[in-house]
Amino acid sequence: MKLYNTLTKQKEEFVPVNEGKVGMYVCGPTVYNYIHIGNARPMVVFDTVRRYFEYKGYDVNYVSNFTDVDDKIIKKANEEGVSASEISERYIKECQKDMEALNVKPATHHPKATEEIDGMIAMIETLIERGYAYEKEGTVYFRTRKFDHYGQLSKKNLDDMQAGIRIAVSDEKEDAMDFVLWKPKKEGEPSWPSPWGDGRPGWHIECSVMSKKYIGDTIDIHAGGEDLVFPHHENEIAQSEACNGEKFAKYWMHNAFLNIDNKKMSKSAGNFFTVREISEKYPLQVIRFFMLSAHYRSPLNFSDTLVEASKNGLERILTAIDNLRSILGSVQDSTMTESDKEHVKEVDALVGKFEASMEDDFNTADAISAIFELVKLANITAAEGSKEYVQYVFDTIVKLCDILGIVTEKEEELLDSDIEALIEERQAARKAKNFARADEIRDMLAEQGIILEDTRAGVKWKRA
Repeated sequence: MKLYNTLTKQKEEFVPVNEGKVGMYVCGPTVYNYIHIGNARPMVVFDTVRRYFEYKGYDVNYVSNFTDVDDKIIKKANEEGVSASEISERYIKECQKDMEALNVKPATHHPKATEEIDGMIAMIETLIERGYAYEKEGTVYFRTRKFDHYGQLSKKNLDDMQAGIRIAVSDEKEDAMDFVLWKPKKEGEPSWPSPWGDGRPGWHIECSVMSKKYIGDTIDIHAGGEDLVFPHHENEIAQSEACNGEKFAKYWMHNAFLNIDNKKMSKSAGNFFTVREISEKYPLQVIRFFMLSAHYRSPLNFSDTLVEASKNGLERILTAIDNLRSILGSVQDSTMTESDKEHVKEVDALVGKFEASMEDDFNTADAISAIFELVKLANITAAEGSKEYVQYVFDTIVKLCDILGIVTEKEEELLDSDIEALIEERQAARKAKNFARADEIRDMLAEQGIILEDTRAGVKWKRA
């Protein structure tokens, strides 16, 4: 299996630190709002990488953090007049809902920054003891130039970077390129006690601490969006290797950006969309399929035309699976004929093509092409095939879809009586001021295509 290593800029054979095990650390979101469609790409991509490793028999320890203390969280909390923890907990739950809808598996560990403060303080103390960090007026900085390999991931040169800085260097900093490990408390911000006074950690230190705690000094794969290469991942390397004296990560994987109609996504451009907003227009399984239709290192352009094409492609696969399911329900038990056995060889060859694509730096686009070829073969051969053969083709397509995280089970449509019962439960919940349950029922019905309308005459409903 080969994967492209951002550190070396080339494809390398994957050899884990511990045979049969894979330790993956994937940088998670800062939880101050609903996740946007750009956040979803690394979630889907690296969930698929994880799934393939598991398919190949590896024991995967998949760690993805929640940054639950940050300037944006604090700003949102102050605007709403609530605590920062209330904001972060709210949006962690919303993020988990979106991840479930995208069929992203829960991580082995989902650490939160605020629960790992002691570990961050301990790592900072070690860095100070080893001369890699220093404290000034309650702020602790990392001595970037003391770490000889700084810039190895991003291929940036410290002198070139410093030459481009036009602002005056802070009197507190020894060097303009030093970065913050710990910052002192400000009024209205959450803080924790430390040897340098009450304060909170810088952003970069949390991932160094969490990866060490939940995986070890050296992790197999560190992943995230390409926007994290510098400075976040570069700083993680410096902190971790300076503290631990070991290589931080063997392989670095980064997905490319997602653009909207060939333009960079931004609120100012008016083309910023949350996953929740997108889900109102498209099933999120379509969005997952769309994201896997291009190689993860290629920029991905999000447009209605391209998503509709993915929707149609996914429908082709799911229709073929439904047809196979229907055949299995009607065909008599029978064993494979010689003709079936020849077709099985074709099926197995396409599985080999799928695996070869995935093992060539997780080329999901080519892997999907192999599934389409399987679908075409099934459509031609299944109607005349034995039950044993049809079952084999069915199981194979479902298995490959599962590796990509594509749900193939048919959702059972709610009966009218079930809908009425849920509406009654929602009304009772609202009367009891249990608005969380009321919203949950409304969202559940919406996912089933049931639209509720609150009118003077009561709640009306219709199928979308």
